[in-house]
Amino acid sequence: MQKTIFEITKMDCPSEENLVRMKLDEISSIVHLDFDIPNRKLTVFHSGETEQIEKSVIALHLGGKKISTEQSDRTDFKETTNQKRILWSVLAINFAFFIIEMATGIVSKSMGLVADSLDMLADSFVYGISLIAVGGTLMKKKRIAKLAGYFQITLAIIGFVEVLRRFFGADKLPDFSTMIIVSIFALVANGICLYILQKSKSKEEAHMKASMIFTSNDVIINLGVIIAGLLVHWLNSSKPDLIIGTIVFVLVIQGAFRILKLSK
Repeated sequence: MQKTIFEITKMDCPSEENLVRMKLDEISSIVHLDFDIPNRKLTVFHSGETEQIEKSVIALHLGGKKISTEQSDRTDFKETTNQKRILWSVLAINFAFFIIEMATGIVSKSMGLVADSLDMLADSFVYGISLIAVGGTLMKKKRIAKLAGYFQITLAIIGFVEVLRRFFGADKLPDFSTMIIVSIFALVANGICLYILQKSKSKEEAHMKASMIFTSNDVIINLGVIIAGLLVHWLNSSKPDLIIGTIVFVLVIQGAFRILKLSK
């Protein structure tokens, strides 16, 4: 058996891990995948050549590159138990906060919250497609990935248009307190998702490294919206909210293109 190690520089949260898993699901020579998110590493245990695996990893545009390949005698692979239940749990949390942030973002006139809601929706799509991958056909997974990707891009473009309208218009200031409070709850929700997914791997890793939490894109976005809320209040300007909204919409579109990679 071969052991190939990849560095994936943009793999900083479980949703990206799931993207990689789904992409590599198509390769029958793979025996086991071992993810190390804090160190951005993926170890693939497989038979045969690495060329197809390497192409699939690179195709996701997550900064993947092969570090090494060597022989391995390892056979004691521990598979995640209750995978469907875990995926349903994190999907439910992400989708619930998509609704919460979208609703409060519209009411409070915060594009930061609206954009973050789409990021939550993007993660929901990834976990949903993962559920299909657990018990569904490859063709079904690809079809839903394509629909999810284009739907996500459409929503993000609508968001961009609204940002431009507000930037050149004279809308009221967003409610900074709603931005901060909802983002704090979203931050907690993302932390819970990270904990659930990390705990499912092994009891030894359940504590999670602080570096994993605070380098997660989801958490950084939540902190960004909180800071934007404070700046809206201090500067008496909607610009910080529009800026963070724009940044997150860009990230959402990038995520959508990665989802579309699964449909190919």
